[in-house]
Amino acid sequence: MAGLPGLARVDHIGFTVPDLEAASRFLVDVIGCEYMYSLGPFEHDDDWMRDRLNVHPRAVMQQLHFFRCGGQAIFEVFQYAAPESATTQPANSDVGGHHVALYVDDLDLAVTYLRERGVTVLGEPVSSTVPSEGQRWVYFLAPWGMQFELVSYPNGKAFDRQRPT
Repeated sequence: MAGLPGLARVDHIGFTVPDLEAASRFLVDVIGCEYMYSLGPFEHDDDWMRDRLNVHPRAVMQQLHFFRCGGQAIFEVFQYAAPESATTQPANSDVGGHHVALYVDDLDLAVTYLRERGVTVLGEPVSSTVPSEGQRWVYFLAPWGMQFELVSYPNGKAFDRQRPT
């Protein structure tokens, strides 16, 4: 067996936001996530934060909220106060660039829904080609600038249909 022993699935996705309450409203009221619980604050007078979380040793994780999204994805959303924190979102082309992709059954309906709520949708949906033929996708921005993606492939993708059974 190659790879990480016992790997079963992705457990959660964590990200930091500038305003946890505003992010919570967006995730619950617009995206439709379910708020689960909160933890924090956490701070240490030693190097615990640097050694375990790779943040400034005097960083304070003010609070974090957990959300369930779509019945399975778990978002762990942090708000920090820390010296020397970057305040701009990385682009996908930057080291550390990222996005969170959410599957929807009807991409056009979901895009209309987001636009009606004032969410910035980046362009029009794109139809993928081989090997992802059958998939459509589009990016959108959270109010704090983080990139999300909507993806839909209700009839599967080409690479799924081409795999031997």
